[in-house]
Amino acid sequence: MCENPLRALPKMDVLLSHPTLVSARETIPYGLIRQAARDTLEEVRRTVLAGAAVPPVDALAGEIASAARALCRPGLRKVINATGVVLHTNLGRAPLAPQAAEAVRAAAEGYSNLEYDLDRACRGSRHSHVEALLCSLTGSEAAMAVNNNAAAVFLMLSALAAGKGVAVSRGELVEIGGAFRVPEIMEASGAVLREVGTTNKTRRADYERALLSQEAQALLKVHTSNYQIVGFTEDTPLSQLAGLAAAHGVPLLCDLGSCVLSPAALPALPAAPSAAAALADGADVVCFSGDKLLGGPQAGVVLGKKRYIDAMKRHPLARVVRIDKLSLAALEATLLLLRDPEAAREALPVLSMLGARPEDLRGRAEGLAAGLSAALGPDYTVSVLPCAGQVGGGSMPNEALPGFCAAVTAGPGVPEGLEAAFRRHAVPILCRIHHGALLLDVRTLAAEDEAEILRAAEAVRETSR
Repeated sequence: MCENPLRALPKMDVLLSHPTLVSARETIPYGLIRQAARDTLEEVRRTVLAGAAVPPVDALAGEIASAARALCRPGLRKVINATGVVLHTNLGRAPLAPQAAEAVRAAAEGYSNLEYDLDRACRGSRHSHVEALLCSLTGSEAAMAVNNNAAAVFLMLSALAAGKGVAVSRGELVEIGGAFRVPEIMEASGAVLREVGTTNKTRRADYERALLSQEAQALLKVHTSNYQIVGFTEDTPLSQLAGLAAAHGVPLLCDLGSCVLSPAALPALPAAPSAAAALADGADVVCFSGDKLLGGPQAGVVLGKKRYIDAMKRHPLARVVRIDKLSLAALEATLLLLRDPEAAREALPVLSMLGARPEDLRGRAEGLAAGLSAALGPDYTVSVLPCAGQVGGGSMPNEALPGFCAAVTAGPGVPEGLEAAFRRHAVPILCRIHHGALLLDVRTLAAEDEAEILRAAEAVRETSR
């Protein structure tokens, strides 16, 4: 009769009394250690029954401790962005300025006057914390903020165009990430889509025809932030649409997607859309994202004529999509910085990254490359290469950002193995592979990130010995 191989497995109580797991209790809750032990033993049972040997007790205890630490690790973690994509959607888009992060901490720690008027000792409005700032920065009559720009577009259409025909150029029926499509959002809001023009050419007369025929009672201009149509094209400027809308007494709505408040905020990219310019051109309502070129938290910012903004504030959906106190605190702090555009270009990480000079980036890349070469050792080849970063976040897709990166072009497991090792580091480091080289673009690295990258490189060298 064959002996059951599972009998060689240690019992749970014996395993939990192993010094490695006893020591782990100092930092890991005992319940999580027990859960990790159960899960690990179950997996070992399967492998043993399949013919594998029973692992030594010390190795088993170490595996359980590692599994318990993984259970303690939060799912949402800090990562290092070495991709060169500034507004990386998968990585949370805009990193906040220290002042904005501190404002979030202060708002989170205790109570706040979120909806309380301290001067009048009565209920207040959460919109008041950013409305005056937004108006002073853009020249808008009124303003509000919601939880993201998709919500802003939906609320704008629901409050101002439900049951009405809305004329939109066929070339602007955009889809952004996550299958957010303008036609479907319009349908869900109750607005009636009236397509005008063609994909590549939409003239003023196309919009006017929809208004004269009474098919449209509003105009919508959508900035094609994540693509461009080039070649044999024609577009109707916002200023022309404003005159048309005013002549027919209909609202001109504008979804800018990703924009700066004014051109002064980002002179390094003069083609960046501007909320202030859109209002000056005659848009009645403008909405855009707070966590893209603005450099703040996830939010949908709405600017425009007071009667339209007031209608949006009164709409039942306004409560559904309202901004939370933490995002509001970060948005206010970001706007306070933007009152001084020159200082904001240094204080706001996004504006600093986008405005970085190639010669400065080269110096940083040389320093990182030298550090990596020393940390990885002689088995690896590290050099400095020119590269092109991206704005990202569906913003200015054809705008290349010239810069420099540290490139690992030879060594054990380059590039896939090294990329995986960096990605699995205690603070994950996300790079990109191009033509057989592992590239670390310094544009999107904070000052403290480089030291962590060198620690990861040293760990790679240690494990390869």
